[in-house]
Amino acid sequence: MNPSTALARVLVDELARCGLTEAVIAPGSRSTPLALALVAHPDIRAHVRIDERSASFLALGLARTSRRAVALVCTSGTAAANFHPAVLEADQSGVPLLVLTADRPPELRGTGANQTVDQIELYGSAVRLFTEVGVPEPVTGMVSYWRSLACRAWAAAGPDRPGPVHLNLALREPLVPDPGDSGAWCEPVDGRPGGRPWIDRPARPAEPAPLELPPVERGVIVCGDGDYDAVPYLALSAATGWPLLAEPTSNARRADAVSSYRQLLAAPGFAAGHAPDLVVSVGRPGLSRQMSAYLRRAARHIVVGDHRAFADPVRTATDVVPAVAPPPGADPDTAWARSWRDAEAAARGALDALLDGEEALSEPRLARDLAAHLPLGSLLFAGSSMPIRDLDAAMSARCGARIIGNRGVSGIDGTVSTAVGAALAHQRDGGGGGYALIGDLALLHDQNGLVIGPGEPRPDLAIVVVNNDGGGIFSGLEQAGHPDFERLFGTPHGVTVERVAAMADLPYTRLEWATDLPKTLLGEGVRLIEVCTDRAASAVLRRRVQEAVTAAVDG
Repeated sequence: MNPSTALARVLVDELARCGLTEAVIAPGSRSTPLALALVAHPDIRAHVRIDERSASFLALGLARTSRRAVALVCTSGTAAANFHPAVLEADQSGVPLLVLTADRPPELRGTGANQTVDQIELYGSAVRLFTEVGVPEPVTGMVSYWRSLACRAWAAAGPDRPGPVHLNLALREPLVPDPGDSGAWCEPVDGRPGGRPWIDRPARPAEPAPLELPPVERGVIVCGDGDYDAVPYLALSAATGWPLLAEPTSNARRADAVSSYRQLLAAPGFAAGHAPDLVVSVGRPGLSRQMSAYLRRAARHIVVGDHRAFADPVRTATDVVPAVAPPPGADPDTAWARSWRDAEAAARGALDALLDGEEALSEPRLARDLAAHLPLGSLLFAGSSMPIRDLDAAMSARCGARIIGNRGVSGIDGTVSTAVGAALAHQRDGGGGGYALIGDLALLHDQNGLVIGPGEPRPDLAIVVVNNDGGGIFSGLEQAGHPDFERLFGTPHGVTVERVAAMADLPYTRLEWATDLPKTLLGEGVRLIEVCTDRAASAVLRRRVQEAVTAAVDG
């Protein structure tokens, strides 16, 4: 067995012992030993993508949904650089990734050798661990080094503080197994008996003692984006009567959560009369300017999270604690609680009445109705820019569906690929149908995510694309009045989703009427559904929704 093959086989075997079950491979020559070892392992499902950026976001979606580290493999050179956006997202959103980049050996670096760049610490501070693995040599001690390194990398990727890990593997030729390879090496390559990992990890420490919250009436619970258990915060709201303001990707918008908080906090009269004495926040809040402004008004802001890395986007945190508990003897039926319930009912009524006034699908109504029609056990991937914001503004509280999105860096990079990966992991773990709500620019930005080779695993995924011929989010911002707005921000492209579907040989449907949404969502495999809207009209409708809610709650 040649050294490159030995390293790859031992490393992959040890990662599988640690728990690796998914790997994404971008084709290349230098990474051949890793690719061959991954596809040969019986406990690992391999996915191949021709585009490194698409591959990396596919791995991100798999890892985000399964909550398990996924291996991501590429050859040397710009291939590794194309992983960078996904690595940044994994870092900011706490997604475990094992990035395995093949590299030229040291004697070829800095010489002008083909496809050679400096890959040392390529991703900077975005990774939890970087290791230059070193050129494999046929000497005693290599197997224990490789196996212990695999365990260390697996542990560094999570679960204590999940995130990406980068191993840079310098591989010399030959890169394929020797003819008649017997598997012999200069020392035994076997791992621990019984399939155990080389290094056993101790059990996670017991849950920390929660902070008992002060007995205030005017409390508010804010659930931002993140992968955490929402039940304690729903229970806290039920015990205290404090309103729960939940972003869609918190998966806490259930039961009596306030679904119209975005409009309520933008209603001048309501906002003026509802300054909080205490805010308890968890996850990453920051989807709306209204929420950011509201956090600044809190007399005390308790953040629940890891003291080493917690979200405090407007610098208002006064305490950081690992867990919270309701104050003893809390009364859930106070004047404060009743005022929020009454406002939610009035706002919800005004919002729904306005959206239901037209049978043609608007962007906010599409978001509201799609979230409402998701079957139990479904997964919805929400694209950045307007799709996630329309969900935040229009979605009613509901249970039984999981909503995720790339909210770490909030880019539109790799949107399609992340959704495909998320659906694959969701369905491998026994979940139901996969759905995505994205914009036209996000689709065009990641058309390669639709290119899935024959024989590759494919999910059931309905991708609903809002096509407003450009960047809809800018129509509601200050840039909208600039004379060069259309060219610089609107960026019309004139591409229909039907043409994109034809490129990828996928089923396509154009959806116009709200009553047709449930039957249009039916189907199998990856499919594209296009909803054509007008950017300017959508911006006007969102303003009308806010005016209607303001009138309903401020009188």
